[in-house]
Amino acid sequence: MPATNATLTKDALGTGRRKTSVARVRICEGAGKILINKRPLENYFAIEQDRQAVLAPLDHCEVRDKVNVVIRVHGGGSTGQAGACMQGIARALLKYDSELEEKLRASRFLTRDARMKERKKPGLHGARRGTQFSKR
Repeated sequence: MPATNATLTKDALGTGRRKTSVARVRICEGAGKILINKRPLENYFAIEQDRQAVLAPLDHCEVRDKVNVVIRVHGGGSTGQAGACMQGIARALLKYDSELEEKLRASRFLTRDARMKERKKPGLHGARRGTQFSKR
């Protein structure tokens, strides 16, 4: 039986979300290359904290040098995108190797951070800020 692409490479897909950002992550066997929107990790995320957030699931599961990661992310700002990438990588790792679930769940990488910006209410300046009181 001839080998197909599906049997040669072990790809895993995962979707991560944070605030208004959405990240689609593809993990395959490799040498530890990470591309985000066709750019290296160091060029895409300028802040060290965001880079650490993206790498956290890979470092925690000790697979950073064993897999290549390709991410397409859009929406939100840099912090939200880093959080979305982190969750997407964790979900893709879970499909890549199901034995990592306990490690990932214990470190809360699989949990969606539900905090969002509160909506603006009618008659107010923002979500909660009212108009300034004028005595006269």
